[in-house]
Amino acid sequence: MNALTIFLGVIGGPQIILIIVALLLLFGGKKIPELMKGLGSGIKEFKNAAKDEDQKVSKKEDETKE
Repeated sequence: MNALTIFLGVIGGPQIILIIVALLLLFGGKKIPELMKGLGSGIKEFKNAAKDEDQKVSKKEDETKE
């Protein structure tokens, strides 16, 4: 099992459709692209920060080995 399956459980087609309908009702069609853009940029920023931290850790490990 991967982490996403553990976190979300088993989500099927009907559940995804229900989530999409709920989002449309809550935010409307015009607001959803803005929300997804913000979510995407947040995920990208998080991944970049995690990658930078990994590079810092590996650099310090290399320095301690020498």
